[in-house]
Amino acid sequence: MIQEHEPEATRRDADVAESSRANRGWWDRNADEYQTEHGTFLGDDRFVWGPEGLDEVEAELLGPPEDLKGKDVLEIGAGAAQCSRWLTAQGARPVALDISHRQLQHALRIGSAFPLVCADAGALPFADASFDLACSAYGALPFVADPVLVLREVRRVLRPGGRFVFSVTHPVRWAFPDEPGPEGLSVSASYFDRTPYVEQDEEGRAVYVEHHRTVGDRVRDVVAAGLRLVDLVEPEWPAWNTSEWGGWSPLRGNLIPGTAIFVCERSEMGAPPAGGWGRD
Repeated sequence: MIQEHEPEATRRDADVAESSRANRGWWDRNADEYQTEHGTFLGDDRFVWGPEGLDEVEAELLGPPEDLKGKDVLEIGAGAAQCSRWLTAQGARPVALDISHRQLQHALRIGSAFPLVCADAGALPFADASFDLACSAYGALPFVADPVLVLREVRRVLRPGGRFVFSVTHPVRWAFPDEPGPEGLSVSASYFDRTPYVEQDEEGRAVYVEHHRTVGDRVRDVVAAGLRLVDLVEPEWPAWNTSEWGGWSPLRGNLIPGTAIFVCERSEMGAPPAGGWGRD
């Protein structure tokens, strides 16, 4: 029997191209397993911001549901487009974008009455000022080497005053082991070490990449892209949620944050310069 090579986990640099290539392949290979494992929690038409289970119905981070009617909304890193399906039910006009063709096939399997687009978030295939709102629930931003590139693209396709809300792994989690039990409660790494987490094959080629940004980095990225930070939400773990999702669990969730949600709006100061505002 031929044993498939187990990827080696390491911390090393990974640029924009390598990160994009690795994660497109990873999500194509693992989309079926992901949807099987997490599909029940995500539902077919729920809008959940993260493993804590914070629902947009209650959070209203994009605005009151009644205000979504008729709005053009871009979902980035849509996966099987559960969030876009919920948006459609509110009367919005979503477009679901993902880098993974296989993830979007799951969106087709469940059913979609809205456009599905396979593209990289760093090069959005839309005209300027095409959307009123944009959202991303753990999509794209944790996996890209240059988040400002993505955020600039989002700003470009938003209309004046448009809102972008995105969730990512809470940056403090990078200082702890990615374990749901007691072993995940002791600091084991430097919070300030931005070296990406990489899984690579036997020839050293990345097959999965995640990039760490501190809270301060995320705020500066938002500002450098010409967006205004409106709110930073750190969902608490609710009593009803007894499930585990990777390193997320009730044990850890009751002690340290697991998700950070950035609520941003398109700044009307004009397009940011090439180097960003306040950047070296």
